[in-house]
Amino acid sequence: MGTDELTRAAALFRAMGHPIRLGVLERLRQEGEICACDFTEHFGVSQPTISGHLRTLREARLVRTRRDGTQICYSLAPDALESVCRVSAALCVAD
Repeated sequence: MGTDELTRAAALFRAMGHPIRLGVLERLRQEGEICACDFTEHFGVSQPTISGHLRTLREARLVRTRRDGTQICYSLAPDALESVCRVSAALCVAD
């Protein structure tokens, strides 16, 4: 694995380094696409808190956005997740 890929992977792992952000990714994996407003109820936190977490995931390119009128809908970005899976698999030790 090259330095560039490791640097990118480290940035992805940092972006996933909070329970709410991991929870957002898990919900998106299960449901496909979710409106940003639906995350506040699920996690029991304020809209500004969710917005900050979604911004972190968006900046790391772990999620994609789509505008639907006044709502912003989020979905997973498969390319970024493939990189996370590759690095994770490379770290696993087979018994």
